[in-house]
Amino acid sequence: MDSLLDALQEGRLIELPDNDKRDALQLLAHIIEAIPSVPNGTDVAGLVLKREETYNTTLGRGFAVPHARASFEGDLYCAIGWSPSGIAYGAPDGNPVRIVIMFLVPDNQRNYYLKEVSNIAKALNELHDENSLKTAEDLNTVRNYLLDLVSTAKTIVGPEARARMIQLEAREILPQADVQNIANFLIESVTIITGTDFKQIALAQNKELIDLIDKFNNLNESLNKNINYFDINGWRILKKNSSVYQAGRIAYECLAIKIK
Repeated sequence: MDSLLDALQEGRLIELPDNDKRDALQLLAHIIEAIPSVPNGTDVAGLVLKREETYNTTLGRGFAVPHARASFEGDLYCAIGWSPSGIAYGAPDGNPVRIVIMFLVPDNQRNYYLKEVSNIAKALNELHDENSLKTAEDLNTVRNYLLDLVSTAKTIVGPEARARMIQLEAREILPQADVQNIANFLIESVTIITGTDFKQIALAQNKELIDLIDKFNNLNESLNKNINYFDINGWRILKKNSSVYQAGRIAYECLAIKIK
């Protein structure tokens, strides 16, 4: 379960901002797209959402493993989302999904991906304690639980995993106070208000993001395109939903993602 371990160690575990399945998948997909070694233009979000239309990727017991296959050669990438309240994912066992493990699968990693998911499923069946995630209160607790799950799984997935699992010693080195401190990306909520009689207004807690959006000249064109995101100076703006008001004013609820 190397790519899962990499994601945990490199800060690609996040708390999902709401319990909507589509929003969760889009956010995790854009985090993978933002990894510098992923080729520009790789539409992870589009590929994942299209596959979910015909195939439910739950493993049961509160886990789902959506993925996108890509026509290039590279590493197997992974991002993990935690939903404290659970996502209505349509799982056969009826349980909400609390952990979403998303993979980007290049052509040369397809066999390895199948092995990875098989090992995860086996670990869940033999080791997973669902109550541990139901009562988790923060990302540190979730991260430590998943690290323990991977560590214990080395006894059931074969000796070839043991050398890799020694990297779990990093758990004792990385700061435990706040998982977000070790993440390699920023995630900000932002509301963008547009109108016919004034320039756009951005409402957010990040001053840099506000300044960039306020100065962006083609914002209306970007917001009105039939795509769910656009880029501004290193920030990827993910459109979640919009509300139309009088006088031609529209409020867009968005998430902004940036590599640190």
